[in-house]
Amino acid sequence: MNARTEPAEREPDRMARPPLLREFLLVTGLFLVYKAGRMLAVGHTGDALHNARRMWGLERTLHLPDEVTVQSALLHGDLLVHLANTYYATVHFPATLGFLAWLYLRRPAHYRWARRVLATVTAAALVLPFTFPLAPPRMLTATGMVDTARVYGPSVYGPPSSDHLSNQFAAMPSLHFAWALMVAIGLIAATRSHWRWLWLLHPSATLLVIVGTANHYWLDAVAATAMLGLALAVIHRSHHRAGPASRGTRRFTPEQHVLVGAGR
Repeated sequence: MNARTEPAEREPDRMARPPLLREFLLVTGLFLVYKAGRMLAVGHTGDALHNARRMWGLERTLHLPDEVTVQSALLHGDLLVHLANTYYATVHFPATLGFLAWLYLRRPAHYRWARRVLATVTAAALVLPFTFPLAPPRMLTATGMVDTARVYGPSVYGPPSSDHLSNQFAAMPSLHFAWALMVAIGLIAATRSHWRWLWLLHPSATLLVIVGTANHYWLDAVAATAMLGLALAVIHRSHHRAGPASRGTRRFTPEQHVLVGAGR
């Protein structure tokens, strides 16, 4: 790919930046819907614990790695488990907001795509707590797992009976993992550095943290991955259906940017 094609590749980014106020309201609205949706799906303690026991048994039937093993590694030292709790409590929202802000400023065309995918997977994820409430492993005494946030801190949750800011029975899917994976995919698609694949360390660390702190099961991450994959496929298809209307302008999809970068 020669240098003369680069302006054509970047032209959509310069022209496609949406109004800042509108995007701020959209992202803020997405966050509020996320919080409201999780708070509405409460009051299913019995079902959530029953489903948790079934989930734990299913994972053992599938011979998935035991979450206890991951937590045991974290519990070798107070510093390590404290860092894991801090990562869980503080990285989720700031990393996603920083990702969207960077795309908005530097890669507006990718921003539109990423924002649509995140909105789609978040909206879909809000349905499951109504149909399949699920208590996290830290609430199952039979697992032998420790609520690391409560014991070592910091914790973002209060007692389930008095916590009115979150739904602690919405373990599946893990939006922590879905958003982290989307951040990595989005940055890999939007950048061309040979080091861009290191962004996959973020969802990898997130996966170990959410499991090791007993906030999620492995299958929560599997469900999140499947939902994100479906959202990516839907947004990808809708993007291509809109393509013929703009045949006069050479535009690159986020997926094509990955191929362009790989061909250099």
